[in-house]
Amino acid sequence: MKAGQKNVCVFCGSSPGAQSQYARVASQLGQELVRRGHGLVYGGGNVGLMGTIADAVLEAGGNAIGVMPASLVEKEVAHSGLTQMHVVASMHERKALMADLSAGFIALPGGLGTLEELFEILTWAQLGFHSKPCGLLDVAGFYEHLSKFLDHCVDEKFLKSMHRTTLIHQTSPSALLNLMDQYRPPVGDKWIDRS
Repeated sequence: MKAGQKNVCVFCGSSPGAQSQYARVASQLGQELVRRGHGLVYGGGNVGLMGTIADAVLEAGGNAIGVMPASLVEKEVAHSGLTQMHVVASMHERKALMADLSAGFIALPGGLGTLEELFEILTWAQLGFHSKPCGLLDVAGFYEHLSKFLDHCVDEKFLKSMHRTTLIHQTSPSALLNLMDQYRPPVGDKWIDRS
């Protein structure tokens, strides 16, 4: 995922969260994407961390592409100033298009929607449906417990360690993007024991 007009999909909360650090790092990530020549693909909202990262990308002169189901546009949460907005029929179409438009994926702090999007894209990587890097931007220890749980899944033999490594974990945007640039997908199937 080298620099130059490649889009990075960012999953993040439609809330700003409880700590100001979340928005600050979302803004830093947006600026770093533009600095490296990447565009942003995201859920298209103008609220919470979604709005923060989109605004940061646009203010830095970058491209911000939103993908949103029509039912959410009608609730007036769509960002009106994006480079491009794709309005789709369903959440399934939203996730498929976001994946198609992107060369890599990053999860900032968020709730159920963020986690669902992250785990679906990780599952697709595990099954070999894509070989794009997936990153976890762990702001203020937000994802510490999730990382420990994934390690527990490996220990309990529900997840191979090679698939555990498909989720790149860092605490700063630049460090995360550096590792994503170097990413090489694991080779092997998902099954631990076929018996």
